[in-house]
Amino acid sequence: MTRKYFGTDGIRGTVGVAPITPDFVLRLAHAVGRVLKRSEARPTVLIGKDTRISGYMLESALESGFNSAGVDVVLLGPVPTPAVAYLTRAQRASLGVVISASHNPFADNGIKFFGSQGNKLPDDWELAVEAALDEAPVWADSASLGKTRRLDDAAGRYIEFCKSTCSHNLSLKGLKIVIDAANGAAYHIAPDVFHELGAEVIRIGCSPDGLNINHQVGATHPQALLDAVKTHQADYGIALDGDADRLQFVDAAGRLYNGDELLYLLVCDRLSRDQVVPGVVGTLMTNKAVEVALKARGVQFVRAKVGDRYVLEELNRHGWILGGEGSGHLLVLDRHTTGDGLVSALQVLHACVDSGKTMAQLLSELQLFPQVLINVRLQAGQDWQTNTVLQQEIAAVESELGDDGRVLIRASGTEPLLRVMVEARGALQAQACAERLVSAVSAGVVA
Repeated sequence: MTRKYFGTDGIRGTVGVAPITPDFVLRLAHAVGRVLKRSEARPTVLIGKDTRISGYMLESALESGFNSAGVDVVLLGPVPTPAVAYLTRAQRASLGVVISASHNPFADNGIKFFGSQGNKLPDDWELAVEAALDEAPVWADSASLGKTRRLDDAAGRYIEFCKSTCSHNLSLKGLKIVIDAANGAAYHIAPDVFHELGAEVIRIGCSPDGLNINHQVGATHPQALLDAVKTHQADYGIALDGDADRLQFVDAAGRLYNGDELLYLLVCDRLSRDQVVPGVVGTLMTNKAVEVALKARGVQFVRAKVGDRYVLEELNRHGWILGGEGSGHLLVLDRHTTGDGLVSALQVLHACVDSGKTMAQLLSELQLFPQVLINVRLQAGQDWQTNTVLQQEIAAVESELGDDGRVLIRASGTEPLLRVMVEARGALQAQACAERLVSAVSAGVVA
């Protein structure tokens, strides 16, 4: 069945435009509450949010919707998405709810859910909620209404959890670290995590006003971090996104490391500790160099569709621990059930501190392949998949590249665009091959 409201990561959109309106969100919470009550007489739901001004409105709507279905609510205030996942499990709650649009601008917002074990919920659950949305509400009577309370020190509990994911011997004393929280959910948490482990912390993107989340700061705008690391002569810079489930890293030399490189670093750290790493999950966009380097170390590599949800599905299918995306979503499943920017950052720092090596030294054997991505606008009704000229050119390019590159062509899910991507060991070869494929896309199209 096709989902009407749920996307790959909950429900997201522009505030004030359906479905991100208070009336729909109230109905959504009521429907979720009714689904929960099919298996539990008195469910309890945790609600966390990021720093968008619309969070107040949506939080109130969710609270009312849950209470009206006879569900108790615990408000966490502004906390990262992975904090909600952790606290849901730690508090033995029935469900965790996050109000956030992640790396989107402040005018957007969204709702996503975690199960009782801090896990992403399956499609069947989302379909059950959508079916309940189509039914008439069943309001609880006065004696059965849910109650609401606030969890004291939700941020402090999560800070302690983050620190617990590392060895108790880890010390960051002597390190100067720039922390960019994107004016988002981790603004009052991320600096404290690193400070309490001994680091000197420089804060940027830690002054939210409800309107400035992700604005020229954070993981999606790393220039602010690069500038701050240089200005303060810091050892490291760490940028999170608005809900703190992804990160970017900068070293003292001003080198920016993406999620592909960080994932490989984590694998190498595990191997250096004589831990078994049977396999790793990346995505269709993971750089070919990572796959080659992992296979050279005897580590199997599997590609999932783009999206941390699909990476998680593949990890669970294989029973593996490590996976991630180039965007900075990293999954370390023996530390947390979901992607967590802070936990991942601590794993990277732990590897550097224990080895006594810089990130550049730890990654010296990994040379990312040059990648060329060209967006081609499709004409109305143009079917690129039946374009025989394109298929022939793809085969020719793949034959030329062999094991030293790859081709990925996929349609945009939101625009009439075809994304043509080529990786090769040489930048000129990657560019030339990509341009050949772009020319083939339009070959044979009737004007």
